[in-house]
Amino acid sequence: MSKADQLFVTMCGNILEHGFSSEGQTVRAKWEDGTPAHTIKTFGVVNRYDLQEEFPALTLRPTAIKSAVDEILWIWQKKSNNINDLKSRIWDEWADEEGSIGKAYGYQMGVKYKFPHGEMDQVDNVLWQLRHTPYSRRIMTNIYNFSDLMEMGLEPCAYSMTFNVTGNKLNAILNQRSQDILTANNWNVVQYSVLIHMFAQVSGLVPGELVHVIADAHIYDRHVPVIKELIQRPQYPAPKFTLNPDIKDFYDFTVDDLKIEDYQKNPQIKNIPVAI
Repeated sequence: MSKADQLFVTMCGNILEHGFSSEGQTVRAKWEDGTPAHTIKTFGVVNRYDLQEEFPALTLRPTAIKSAVDEILWIWQKKSNNINDLKSRIWDEWADEEGSIGKAYGYQMGVKYKFPHGEMDQVDNVLWQLRHTPYSRRIMTNIYNFSDLMEMGLEPCAYSMTFNVTGNKLNAILNQRSQDILTANNWNVVQYSVLIHMFAQVSGLVPGELVHVIADAHIYDRHVPVIKELIQRPQYPAPKFTLNPDIKDFYDFTVDDLKIEDYQKNPQIKNIPVAI
């Protein structure tokens, strides 16, 4: 059975059984009808995914893997902050009339800084270090730029990656300040797992472990019945994942270079309410 499923079931069970409810508190998020969107949350969730063991896509319900990867390439490869460069509509709520989400996500990835080895942006710095100083303990990115927060459509949820090479394995820690578990958890796990695969391939390494650290892991009140049904579903083996081995430059990857095989999964859950 998929270990990603097992981690998800355990995490959700812990949140539902031991989590803290925001009922009675003033909350920012609201449902479309204006009702406050309360949550049950757990602080400080840490999940570990061994990418040598399996590709961590849920089978409890399908994850739109290529759409998730399209978003991560929008941020890390295109370094865009305009939703017109993105195929899905997941960012529409936070964009202005021209499609911009302000100085958030991809914008921050494209800002250039001075490093000892030259002036470049955060993505190119990671790629340079993985090729030239792979055992450095300083290979990281951070897009939570306080000086630009007031000009962001949404403050970054997944805001920092720390890369670390052990032997020939590329590992990474994804830090996330907040996560809507039902709508975003496996989406983020899948897209950052693929990012590690891509970075490893173009750096002569193999993918190792993704450690996902979530400060505020929460389930919205209107998602509780869905989660309870979801974690009771049958579980299947994880799908097989491969990348086009001919790609040697990170900027050449497209979603068509992903190959997903034997993805056995439960039916999709439709019409999930989204808090804004």
